[in-house]
Amino acid sequence: MVQGPPADSSGSRFTPLVVLELASDTNQDAIAWLLSRIRDQQQDGGAELLVEQLGPGVDAQEKENPNVFLVGATWQRLLSGAEDVGLFKEFNDGSMRGFTCANKHDFKDYQGDGDSFLSMAECQYIIKHLLDTLRAKQETHVPGHSEVKLYPGKSIVRRLQSKGILVQVFPLHEKEELKRLSFSWYGKVKLSLQPLDDIRHYYGEGQALYFCFLEYFTFALVPMALIGVPYYLFDWEDYDKYVIFAAFNLVWCTVILELWKRCSASLAYRWGTLSRKKAFEEPRPGFHGVLGFNPVTGREEPLYPHAKRLLRIYLVSLPFVLLCLYLSLYVMMIYFQMEGWALSVHDQEPSFWTGVLLFIPSIIYAVVIEVMNLIYRYAAEFLTEWENHRLESSYQNHLVLKVLVFNFFNCFASLFYIAFVMQDMVLLRQSLATLLITSQILNQFMEAFLPYWLQRRRNKKMMRKVQKRRTLEDKELPLAEQVRLEADMSTYLGTFDDYLELFLLFGYVSLFSCVYPLAAVLVVLNNITEVYSDAFKMCRVFKRPFSDPAANIGVWQLAFEAMSVIAVVTNCSLIGMSPQVKAYFPDSESQLILWTVAIEHVLLAFKFILSFLIPDVPKPIQISLARLEFESLEALKKKPYFEFPLRRKLMIIMPSSEGSLSLNLNYRK
Repeated sequence: MVQGPPADSSGSRFTPLVVLELASDTNQDAIAWLLSRIRDQQQDGGAELLVEQLGPGVDAQEKENPNVFLVGATWQRLLSGAEDVGLFKEFNDGSMRGFTCANKHDFKDYQGDGDSFLSMAECQYIIKHLLDTLRAKQETHVPGHSEVKLYPGKSIVRRLQSKGILVQVFPLHEKEELKRLSFSWYGKVKLSLQPLDDIRHYYGEGQALYFCFLEYFTFALVPMALIGVPYYLFDWEDYDKYVIFAAFNLVWCTVILELWKRCSASLAYRWGTLSRKKAFEEPRPGFHGVLGFNPVTGREEPLYPHAKRLLRIYLVSLPFVLLCLYLSLYVMMIYFQMEGWALSVHDQEPSFWTGVLLFIPSIIYAVVIEVMNLIYRYAAEFLTEWENHRLESSYQNHLVLKVLVFNFFNCFASLFYIAFVMQDMVLLRQSLATLLITSQILNQFMEAFLPYWLQRRRNKKMMRKVQKRRTLEDKELPLAEQVRLEADMSTYLGTFDDYLELFLLFGYVSLFSCVYPLAAVLVVLNNITEVYSDAFKMCRVFKRPFSDPAANIGVWQLAFEAMSVIAVVTNCSLIGMSPQVKAYFPDSESQLILWTVAIEHVLLAFKFILSFLIPDVPKPIQISLARLEFESLEALKKKPYFEFPLRRKLMIIMPSSEGSLSLNLNYRK
């Protein structure tokens, strides 16, 4: 870790872990008030953390924001914070248990001062939690900023963020550990698994689960790719081949998702997040309303009528989404007109250039789809913010739903139209291939090359300030320059876009890959490059994100499972359209439809039975969790009541001339 000056009386050296950057025009009274609240003792309502102001950079003549502060903590504060956040660590018997300071010597990696017991990512997560729990006491506004109102119980950090006083909060990189991770992750081209434990140790469980899912999805595509290559080499018009491929596709997309749940459960148990209790969610920074009292916590906070939020959703957001879907449909019809024009030109004068012209409409349409997805994403974020959701989880769920519905319709509507209305398999194959390849090229450019180029420009600007020094990767920069360089890095916005890209790729493979078997091959190649580009971005382009103690991939699991259900319907319909199947029903098309629907329902039933038979959590882990729960209950029975350090309320009723006077006293037993 980067070491700074001594910060506490015990003589231990201050280790900066988190950076706070306030706006350059922040009032000095507000800064002094915030720092005092960060340093105050926990019983006085403070965070009990260490904080130091960052010194000036190398080039003092250049204007720099002076309101940059480094936050750290004593080791004892980090340990008590680990207990507060419910951190799970490995016990001496090999099980994962919630950490408690009272039993710290019973945990496997705790040695003396426990220097390696908590990872840097865990320490930074604890500090972020402690900062978020800072609450106003009797202040009515932020000192020096009368327009920034406060009330008892309001989160200070969230209010400062929503008002633009607190510009950013981010954890610092640890250069040596980052170098080792970079080398083992993307430093050399190798055919091996990703260092998931190292990724989890440095970035946290949420990031590690994403890269694990990316790796798992890539390996799961290998059987599809191996089968797809010989299919591609044979005659396309032989529908028997893609009927068999579609049947294999149905089983494949169900099995891989069920096995992934077992894989993620095993990882989450090993990392201690599977049985971790979710913390009580506080209101989002942007949430606003009329002041009232939370019925759960009893604290004063904004309240917003649920009925008013529903009116905004159903009367504004829903019509807007439907309007966007209509615009997407309109653009699709323009694409088909361009496609028809290109075909007519090629039929009149067939040549090499008119053959190339056949692909131009699909390429243009693929680019337009990506642009529309990007514009709609900003509109969806604005609308979801305007709906004023109280919780971050509710905000994310509504945003994911809006984005998934539009992206699914925008990317796959033309393919469904070609397959089931036009019933042109040649055009379907061509459109699928063009959309898939073009979207992959654009995504690689937007996600890898463009951020890298922008970061290179920022790095060169910083390196000009730090004259006669080697690059950041070759030599350790001074602390001030490292902090300011990381402050200028792009902010990592989470795994939303990464999961969305995998969701669309999964759709291309599971819905129509029987028509274009090379789709799985292209997605495998894309995912391999995605691993390296995402790893490079995490280590070199973005600020270090705070750890996210996730136990699974959340709402995206439901999204992928919904796609697999749609894949059953799509593949059954494609099978029913094949000439070989139609030959069995030469006189009655209605019977063909009935048989297709019946088989589809049977396959859906088989799919749900299969998901029921394959348990989400492996049996040994179920037994371990049940054993821990049993041991906890037994220990609770045996422990005397007076040993529990719980804060309790004693009500004293005192007689008076006007009745009885009740006093609530807090005490510890």
